[in-house]
Amino acid sequence: MKLRNLLALLVVTSVVGCKAPAPTMTDDTIVTSVVNGVTLTHRYAVAAPGEFTPVNADYRAMYAGSILSKPDFGGKVIGQLENGQTYTVLGQVEHSWLAVAEKDKQVMLGYVPMRALVKSELYAQTLKKDRPRPRKAAKKTTCVAVDDASKACQNANSGTWIID
Repeated sequence: MKLRNLLALLVVTSVVGCKAPAPTMTDDTIVTSVVNGVTLTHRYAVAAPGEFTPVNADYRAMYAGSILSKPDFGGKVIGQLENGQTYTVLGQVEHSWLAVAEKDKQVMLGYVPMRALVKSELYAQTLKKDRPRPRKAAKKTTCVAVDDASKACQNANSGTWIID
């Protein structure tokens, strides 16, 4: 009986020291990071920035672009910007990249270059400036050599010839 109690006590003491295994992290696991005193919530696939300056403003996408996992073109593509769609810019990170979230949400989607987004109130004005402007047609002058010392040119507006 004493041996049985001793074995039970030995099993209990060996099991008590065990810890539960750490949860496995997948790309979709939500984690938090503290950068420059600001708490950021993001997916595990998105790398935490080294520097962070809060912005918390609405921006609109200038073109359909990629949302990357780190603030660098070497990052993994984890989403797409939709042209003209509104996003919340959480802040500016290193290399002048922007940390973006869905509109009115605080979970960071990833990073985009600064030129991919423009402030919502400047969107229409920026599009208007970006339109190609028609070029004025250059007035074509038709000139013909008359002797060695002079030439005659036709005026494009009236069609008259002028001798120089």
